[in-house]
Amino acid sequence: MSTILAIDTSTEACSVALFYRNEITHDFMISARDHTKKILPMVDNILNQSGCTLSQLDAIAFAQGPGSFTGVRIGIGVAQGLALGIDKPMIGVSTLMTLAQGCYRTTGSTKVIPAIDARMGEVYLGQYQYQNQEWQAIIAECVIKPEYVKSKIQYIDNNYYLAGTGWQTYPNMLPEIKQSEVWLPEAQDLVVIAHKKWLKNDVVKVEDVEPTYLRNEVTWQKLPGR
Repeated sequence: MSTILAIDTSTEACSVALFYRNEITHDFMISARDHTKKILPMVDNILNQSGCTLSQLDAIAFAQGPGSFTGVRIGIGVAQGLALGIDKPMIGVSTLMTLAQGCYRTTGSTKVIPAIDARMGEVYLGQYQYQNQEWQAIIAECVIKPEYVKSKIQYIDNNYYLAGTGWQTYPNMLPEIKQSEVWLPEAQDLVVIAHKKWLKNDVVKVEDVEPTYLRNEVTWQKLPGR
């Protein structure tokens, strides 16, 4: 039975979840600019609440992106530090897939189109179907202008739901599709996906972790010293 800690600071939300003894304990808050101050106390609280220690963890899961450049880096940095300290592997999970899992949890929908507001007049976009107990990507996650979203999406039907802040910012991208109440990714959904990856040994070494930015030229400009 695995024990997995999940961390997500990829958006204005800050969340932590623990999969321990086949149960999920989680915490979530909106904290747009205080991720670095909030995340470690949240980790401590979850572990203490569950009676679990860091040394008992089998892996640490993290939001791989896309999302806020700073938020993704903070979450990965914290997760790497914790994983390095206990010499455990890591599990990366797409932020967009986490939104799909959140929509499945709240609506039961097995078809989800998540979109995150990427600023600069664009959104991060994905399209997923839940098949054989796993999320399958119908399109590769991408960064795209709102006016091109409709032509990018494939095989839309009435069973699809929308999730993520992209639909709040640009509500007319797919007005015919049902909007869920899932706006931000949550670690309680991330850890569900991470647990399935763990069972398949889909893990990564601390030194091999890579974020998903999708907008690499902007990332390069924003790196320290550039």
